Amino acid sequence: MRRALDEIPAELAQALENVAVVVEEEARDDPDLFGLWESAEYMPDKITIFRKPLMEAFPDPQELEKEIRITVLHELAHYFGMDEDRLEDLGYS
Repeated sequence: MRRALDEIPAELAQALENVAVVVEEEARDDPDLFGLWESAEYMPDKITIFRKPLMEAFPDPQELEKEIRITVLHELAHYFGMDEDRLEDLGYS
């Protein structure tokens, strides 16, 4: 995940404000979920990457790294206001 974040273009990284990116084992309500963006009025935005479903779905290390990057970018796109339809058009679904 660190490499995925390090590869974000500088202009996008500079636009990130008050957002935390964390890793958790899996989502309680959806154990197959790879990532989640959450926003609350008085809290920092939160992007969670779920380790277990990614590791299970992508046992090959190169594929896993690629999918982590896609997941991080997908959730960051939500932070910047993109919806699922637009993400699908861009290949980040």
